[in-house]
Amino acid sequence: MKYQGSCHCGRIKFEAEGEIASALSCNCSMCQRKGTLMWFVPRGNMQLLTPEEDTSVYLFNKHVIKHRFCPECGIHPYGEAKAPSGEPMAAINIRCIEGIDLQAIPVTQFDGRSV
Repeated sequence: MKYQGSCHCGRIKFEAEGEIASALSCNCSMCQRKGTLMWFVPRGNMQLLTPEEDTSVYLFNKHVIKHRFCPECGIHPYGEAKAPSGEPMAAINIRCIEGIDLQAIPVTQFDGRSV
């Protein structure tokens, strides 16, 4: 299935393909504050529909995850990093995807504060 999403103001728009079987809620200092529910897909399954230059990037801790956010409205629609296998991945904030029932998606808790 193909999904469309965006930040609040629409400056950052994307499409992602796959099945949202579950989402992950992380309690690290960043994710807890953002309230993201992450769906992980290979980076090739996510297409940015707006120029990458329209995004801003925040790096913290080990500087391995690019937390992408909109410099206009401040919403964090996705992040980018590599899986342990080395495959480029996108962590899409499913709260930014249009037309899905968030209550119907199982959420797994991840203890990111311990990592």
